[in-house]
Amino acid sequence: MKSFLKRIFIRKPVLDSEVVSDFRRAKENREVLITAKHALKDFFLITIGIFSASFGFKGFLLTNHFIDGGATGISLLISALSGIPLYILVIGVNIPFVILGYNVMGRVFAIKTSLAIAGLSLVLATVSFPNVTDDNLLVAIFGGFFLGAGIGFAVRGGAVIDGTEVLAIFLSKKLGTTIGDIIIIINILIFSAAAYFLGVDIAMYSMITYLAASKTLDFFVEGIEEYIGVTIVSGHCEAIRDMIINKMGRGVTVYSGKGGYGKHGPTKEIDIIFTVITRLEINKLNTELEKIEPDAFVVMHSVKDTKGGIIKKRPLH
Repeated sequence: MKSFLKRIFIRKPVLDSEVVSDFRRAKENREVLITAKHALKDFFLITIGIFSASFGFKGFLLTNHFIDGGATGISLLISALSGIPLYILVIGVNIPFVILGYNVMGRVFAIKTSLAIAGLSLVLATVSFPNVTDDNLLVAIFGGFFLGAGIGFAVRGGAVIDGTEVLAIFLSKKLGTTIGDIIIIINILIFSAAAYFLGVDIAMYSMITYLAASKTLDFFVEGIEEYIGVTIVSGHCEAIRDMIINKMGRGVTVYSGKGGYGKHGPTKEIDIIFTVITRLEINKLNTELEKIEPDAFVVMHSVKDTKGGIIKKRPLH
């Protein structure tokens, strides 16, 4: 009997230790798998981005001496004027941006960006692409499209192959301006130089290239769907919540607040509803809201992207 009790009391701490150890080991394995999965996904996206940008360069822009904005535009402009191979300039021009990115965005970002730029340079130096067309307008539009798609895929993978935005982020903090203002100023200087050295026509076509690239970049970074965040203040909170969940198939968040209007208007406790829908569902939401309370106070704003929840699942019909 004593030996039996002794085994029980001695074994219990060992079992607890084993459970904790197994849990820690399982957690570490899960973290490793998640890290590996994301790293593989980033590598795949950056690789697609490298080949897409290379195709935009060699299949469209280089033969017509068109340029883009940002660091790629500087590289293309110097290449057109000096004859230095683009694959050398891509690395040389982006080195300061990589160093700046290390200070602004961190070590992981700098490493990914260095590898992405090195990969782009390698593909430009070793892979041949056909010259697709000599039509200036098609070159400007589709060259910008493939270049913008390449930059967008790289951004999705956590890197950049054009370091201008890193400089814009840095300068915006130092000068107190917006990132967009800095990018506009940089590109005005680049296209002014293109107009002076390459001619006004090429500069104007290059502006079309830049517009096509920037719109394509926005499309790939922000996604196909445009999400809308909706805040609803109403006295019929429960009915609206039920409608959003059961008729629209979307999730809701309800939080408490105080409502009132006018300079000395009374305030009262109210429930406030927040939900996220797609742009195509705005009309349906407005229709259903009008059925419940036409005078409900509704605020809508754009949402760049969402994660989790049920927003990306198919809505109810």
